[in-house]
Amino acid sequence: MYKLVTISDTVRVPPRMFGAPLNENLQKILMEKYEGILDKDMGFILSIGKIREIGDGKVIYGDGAAYHSAVFDVLCYMPELYEVVEGEVVDVVEFGVFVRLGPLDGLVHISQIMDDYVSYDPKREAIIGKETGRVIEKGDKVRARIVAVSLREAKKRGSKIALTMRQPGLGKLEWIKEEKEKRRKMNKINNK
Repeated sequence: MYKLVTISDTVRVPPRMFGAPLNENLQKILMEKYEGILDKDMGFILSIGKIREIGDGKVIYGDGAAYHSAVFDVLCYMPELYEVVEGEVVDVVEFGVFVRLGPLDGLVHISQIMDDYVSYDPKREAIIGKETGRVIEKGDKVRARIVAVSLREAKKRGSKIALTMRQPGLGKLEWIKEEKEKRRKMNKINNK
């Protein structure tokens, strides 16, 4: 889930930046410090928004830099358990598919793709349902539910997001559309 969070911090402005407007300096410093960081509580920090407050600067003896308290907004992405998400399949491997969820990727294990016996076709880089003939491959748009989240602050790569597509209303978007159409036709027949 994307969210806007207001946080406060003390920002060190080095003497070399004293000539430029303070608001611009703080924006640059905060962008360097926060953007691209994965925080366990806030999630993946995408960008620095509006700087709401800037306190008076204080100079610490022996440093020369000015320290300003600041209150500012950050745009974050935090995957939440049981959240329904949509994304693009970015990789298909023998054990499942990786789905791009904004700044992070989630894994749909091969057992969680569909209610069918599936096989991996390495030449085509696709997963194919034996009975249904349904195919999922790189570039497909899917809807899935988050079933496990493990975020590691040290590095984005160590984080894991597990997804499932084996529930009604989930799967490849074309499959969902087909199911809706099939239900609509069945309702039309039953109502006659």
